[in-house]
Amino acid sequence: MTEKKLATNLVQLGNRTDLQNGSISAPIFLSTTYAHPGLGQSTGYDYIRTKNPTRDVLEEGLAKLEAGAQAVVTSSGMSAIQLVFNYFSVGSKFLVSRDLYGGSFRYFDDIEAKGIATFDYFTDLADFKAKISNEIDGIFLETPTNPLMNEVSIREVATVSKANEALLIVDNTFLTPLRQRPLEEGADIVIHSGTKYLSGHNDILAGVVVAKDPVLGEKLAWLANTTGPTLSAFDSWLFVRSLKTLEVRFNQQEKNAQEIVEVLKKHPAIKDVLYVGIGAMISIRIADEHKIGDFLQALTVFSFAESLGGVESLITYPTTQTHADIPQELRESYGLTPDLLRISVGIEHVSDLIADLENALSVF
Repeated sequence: MTEKKLATNLVQLGNRTDLQNGSISAPIFLSTTYAHPGLGQSTGYDYIRTKNPTRDVLEEGLAKLEAGAQAVVTSSGMSAIQLVFNYFSVGSKFLVSRDLYGGSFRYFDDIEAKGIATFDYFTDLADFKAKISNEIDGIFLETPTNPLMNEVSIREVATVSKANEALLIVDNTFLTPLRQRPLEEGADIVIHSGTKYLSGHNDILAGVVVAKDPVLGEKLAWLANTTGPTLSAFDSWLFVRSLKTLEVRFNQQEKNAQEIVEVLKKHPAIKDVLYVGIGAMISIRIADEHKIGDFLQALTVFSFAESLGGVESLITYPTTQTHADIPQELRESYGLTPDLLRISVGIEHVSDLIADLENALSVF
């Protein structure tokens, strides 16, 4: 039989796992502990932090989705990042995308201040190649970056990383495996804020780590069991439920975004539209930053809120929200200026989204 399409695998996730009762929706196993049949015997499940049947369904599905050997789900996107960096020894050196999520910067800045690791930042491929050396232990890459939508070739970064024996970690939150498959491009680890597109309903906090190599995957699973960033059984079940609609959600979000971009490009109140042509994340520069507050107040469909990737459309002001922990002088030096807004396009009817934006932009 030929390999099934991705949409089919997503919809079928968890189906036929309940051999006793035939449940179409995979059961939620809420038990924290499991009885042993006898001394030295196990059913394969002992304690929920280590292994859980519901979480197994999710992790197996995510590993397949990202074409990896092992997935580990965690309690948040930041705990996923922390899990990966726990893999490295104290004193490790990293190269990191200059423009990146403010929470990631905050974490890297903190562990550098504590003397745990050191970080250098690159702006593009040429800058990366100039800074890479065999002293670098890992590369952390956002592409496209958050929120400036800068892109770097994963394949080219992977080639250089491997030549210098550095592990490549790619944050694939914005594009998902539907549009970008980092492990197939040469990355070693892919991470997601599972809170965003993968779960997609603004009701789950989760993180995802997928390793390409089985040995690396086993080590990350061991670290997860040791440090305990465990995703609960119920949230794992919600995550499985959400993945079933990932493709239809993402396709509609992307279609809406592409139509919105064409409108925004022509609007006199907007100086610049940052969009990579795929996905549903857009950043815009407003002509008069002093009226951003009035613009946000005028919205009735879009919500002024942090986060992204849900079915509801959101607008974020990175300067005071997602990227506020990056020092002002630093963030403005690479283009994250006070005139920038980030848009996460949802699945509402696109005409209503466009009308809402046009009405709000009339304040300029």
